[in-house]
Amino acid sequence: MRNGGACSAFEAVAPRSARTGDGTLKALFILNDPPYGGERCYNALRLAHALVKNDPKAEVTVYLMADAVTAAKASQKTPDGYYNIERMLKRVLVGNGQVLFCGTCMDARGLSDAEIVAGVRRSTMDELASRTLEADKVLVF
Repeated sequence: MRNGGACSAFEAVAPRSARTGDGTLKALFILNDPPYGGERCYNALRLAHALVKNDPKAEVTVYLMADAVTAAKASQKTPDGYYNIERMLKRVLVGNGQVLFCGTCMDARGLSDAEIVAGVRRSTMDELASRTLEADKVLVF
Protein backbone atom coordinates (compact mmCIF):
# COMPACT_ATOMS: atom_id res chain seq x y z
CA MET A 1 0.00 0.00 0.00
CA ARG A 2 1.10 3.51 -0.72
CA ASN A 3 0.64 6.77 1.14
CA GLY A 4 1.62 5.54 4.59
CA GLY A 5 -0.86 2.68 4.64
CA ALA A 6 -3.70 4.49 2.89
CA CYS A 7 -5.53 2.39 0.37
CA SER A 8 -6.05 3.80 -3.11
CA ALA A 9 -9.06 2.95 -5.24
CA PHE A 10 -6.81 1.05 -7.64
CA GLU A 11 -5.52 -1.22 -4.88
CA ALA A 12 -8.94 -1.90 -3.41
CA VAL A 13 -10.09 -4.47 -5.98
CA ALA A 14 -8.07 -7.52 -6.92
CA PRO A 15 -7.30 -7.89 -10.62
CA ARG A 16 -9.08 -10.82 -12.23
CA SER A 17 -5.83 -12.82 -12.16
CA ALA A 18 -5.63 -12.49 -8.35
CA ARG A 19 -9.13 -13.86 -7.80
CA THR A 20 -10.17 -17.41 -7.01
CA GLY A 21 -10.33 -19.94 -9.84
CA ASP A 22 -13.95 -19.13 -10.67
CA GLY A 23 -13.27 -15.37 -10.82
CA THR A 24 -14.92 -14.62 -7.48
CA LEU A 25 -13.33 -11.86 -5.43
CA LYS A 26 -12.87 -12.62 -1.73
CA ALA A 27 -12.43 -9.31 0.08
CA LEU A 28 -11.87 -8.94 3.80
CA PHE A 29 -12.32 -5.54 5.46
CA ILE A 30 -10.84 -5.20 8.95
CA LEU A 31 -12.17 -2.17 10.83
CA ASN A 32 -10.49 -0.93 14.01
CA ASP A 33 -11.67 2.64 14.60
CA PRO A 34 -14.84 3.72 16.40
CA PRO A 35 -17.85 4.17 14.11
CA TYR A 36 -18.20 7.90 14.73
CA GLY A 37 -15.69 10.70 15.18
CA GLY A 38 -13.64 9.73 12.14
CA GLU A 39 -14.52 8.45 8.70
CA ARG A 40 -12.64 5.15 8.43
CA CYS A 41 -15.64 2.94 9.22
CA TYR A 42 -17.82 5.08 6.99
CA ASN A 43 -15.45 4.79 4.03
CA ALA A 44 -14.78 1.09 4.55
CA LEU A 45 -18.51 0.35 4.56
CA ARG A 46 -19.09 2.53 1.51
CA LEU A 47 -16.51 0.46 -0.39
CA ALA A 48 -17.80 -2.86 0.97
CA HIS A 49 -21.32 -1.94 -0.14
CA ALA A 50 -20.08 -0.86 -3.58
CA LEU A 51 -18.36 -4.23 -4.01
CA VAL A 52 -21.44 -6.30 -3.12
CA LYS A 53 -23.60 -4.03 -5.29
CA ASN A 54 -21.31 -4.08 -8.36
CA ASP A 55 -20.22 -7.72 -8.15
CA PRO A 56 -23.00 -9.92 -6.71
CA LYS A 57 -20.65 -12.93 -6.77
CA ALA A 58 -18.03 -11.17 -4.62
CA GLU A 59 -17.53 -12.63 -1.16
CA VAL A 60 -17.23 -9.61 1.11
CA THR A 61 -16.54 -9.97 4.82
CA VAL A 62 -16.37 -7.05 7.24
CA TYR A 63 -14.60 -7.85 10.51
CA LEU A 64 -15.09 -5.40 13.38
CA MET A 65 -12.47 -5.32 16.10
CA ALA A 66 -11.19 -2.98 18.80
CA ASP A 67 -13.41 0.14 19.02
CA ALA A 68 -15.07 -0.71 15.69
CA VAL A 69 -17.16 -3.39 17.44
CA THR A 70 -19.41 -0.62 18.71
CA ALA A 71 -20.50 -0.15 15.09
CA ALA A 72 -22.54 -3.34 15.49
CA LYS A 73 -24.72 -1.89 18.28
CA ALA A 74 -28.39 -1.99 17.31
CA SER A 75 -30.80 0.96 17.46
CA GLN A 76 -28.30 3.71 16.65
CA LYS A 77 -29.82 7.17 16.52
CA THR A 78 -27.92 9.77 14.54
CA PRO A 79 -28.95 13.33 13.64
CA ASP A 80 -30.86 13.85 10.38
CA GLY A 81 -28.47 14.19 7.47
CA TYR A 82 -25.68 12.31 9.28
CA TYR A 83 -24.57 8.86 8.18
CA ASN A 84 -25.73 5.89 10.25
CA ILE A 85 -23.24 3.02 10.54
CA GLU A 86 -25.94 0.53 11.55
CA ARG A 87 -27.79 1.17 8.27
CA MET A 88 -24.51 0.85 6.37
CA LEU A 89 -23.79 -2.55 7.97
CA LYS A 90 -27.29 -3.70 7.01
CA ARG A 91 -26.65 -2.70 3.37
CA VAL A 92 -23.60 -4.98 3.32
CA LEU A 93 -25.64 -7.81 4.85
CA VAL A 94 -28.51 -7.34 2.37
CA GLY A 95 -25.94 -7.56 -0.44
CA ASN A 96 -24.95 -11.05 0.84
CA GLY A 97 -21.84 -9.77 2.58
CA GLN A 98 -20.92 -11.01 6.04
CA VAL A 99 -20.28 -8.88 9.11
CA LEU A 100 -18.34 -10.44 11.97
CA PHE A 101 -17.12 -8.97 15.24
CA CYS A 102 -14.39 -9.85 17.69
CA GLY A 103 -16.08 -11.42 20.69
CA THR A 104 -13.21 -10.55 23.03
CA CYS A 105 -13.38 -6.90 21.93
CA MET A 106 -17.16 -6.84 22.54
CA ASP A 107 -16.77 -8.38 25.98
CA ALA A 108 -14.06 -5.86 26.89
CA ARG A 109 -16.50 -3.03 26.03
CA GLY A 110 -19.37 -4.53 28.02
CA LEU A 111 -21.59 -5.13 24.99
CA SER A 112 -23.81 -8.21 24.89
CA ASP A 113 -24.97 -10.30 21.96
CA ALA A 114 -28.53 -9.05 22.60
CA GLU A 115 -27.43 -5.49 21.72
CA ILE A 116 -26.05 -6.41 18.29
CA VAL A 117 -27.54 -5.74 14.84
CA ALA A 118 -29.37 -8.79 13.47
CA GLY A 119 -27.19 -10.73 11.03
CA VAL A 120 -23.88 -9.65 12.57
CA ARG A 121 -22.08 -12.61 14.11
CA ARG A 122 -19.62 -13.06 16.98
CA SER A 123 -16.26 -14.36 15.80
CA THR A 124 -12.75 -15.19 17.00
CA MET A 125 -9.15 -14.37 16.17
CA ASP A 126 -8.78 -17.88 14.72
CA GLU A 127 -11.62 -17.22 12.29
CA LEU A 128 -10.08 -13.86 11.35
CA ALA A 129 -6.77 -15.63 10.66
CA SER A 130 -8.55 -18.17 8.47
CA ARG A 131 -10.46 -15.47 6.56
CA THR A 132 -7.22 -13.54 6.06
CA LEU A 133 -5.51 -16.56 4.52
CA GLU A 134 -8.50 -17.20 2.22
CA ALA A 135 -8.92 -13.57 1.05
CA ASP A 136 -7.74 -12.21 -2.27
CA LYS A 137 -7.63 -8.73 -0.77
CA VAL A 138 -7.40 -7.60 2.84
CA LEU A 139 -8.21 -3.95 3.51
CA VAL A 140 -7.53 -2.54 6.96
CA PHE A 141 -9.26 0.64 8.11
